[in-house]
Amino acid sequence: MTTHVSVRDAKANLRAEIRLRRRSLPAREQETVTAGLTEHLVALVRHRAPGLVACYLSGGDEPNTRPFLAWAAANGVEVLVPVSRQDGLLDWVPASGGREQVGLFGISEMIGEVVPAGVFQTVDLLLIPAAAVDGSGMRMGWGRGYFDRALASLEEPPAVFAVIYDDEFLEAVPRESHDRPVDGVVMPSGIRVF
Repeated sequence: MTTHVSVRDAKANLRAEIRLRRRSLPAREQETVTAGLTEHLVALVRHRAPGLVACYLSGGDEPNTRPFLAWAAANGVEVLVPVSRQDGLLDWVPASGGREQVGLFGISEMIGEVVPAGVFQTVDLLLIPAAAVDGSGMRMGWGRGYFDRALASLEEPPAVFAVIYDDEFLEAVPRESHDRPVDGVVMPSGIRVF
């Protein structure tokens, strides 16, 4: 007798497995992967020379973007970070604000003046979180859809790179019709462009 696992169940199971792996990453290894990740995020920005970057502000067990954001601020790279809204959409504020507060879902967010929606339309490079990405570039997020809606709102989509740990780059991820691929991934071990 075979059991049918729905795509949603498959996603939920994979997300739980990834969360568990992330939570059990030793602190020393976390430092090493953060250094590699930062190096590759910096290399990507130097190579693409975007006028405006949008990047998630890491929290909890997510791949750490904070050293990259510090580098960007020190090197005059303009970066926007997201602020979650109750309606399921994202607002964007300059990352240079520096001060943070706890936002929706207990996620840390920058305090700052929300930029007009037209400014977000001019983003050249978007760095987004993911639970996993597969070899075709298909991204599996965390299930709330915030970044999917942000991408759908862009008239001219910028280059979109998911930021993940090496073991989250998989042969295949479960997908639904609304899921969209990314242009590449940034991992502690390197960058992969699809």
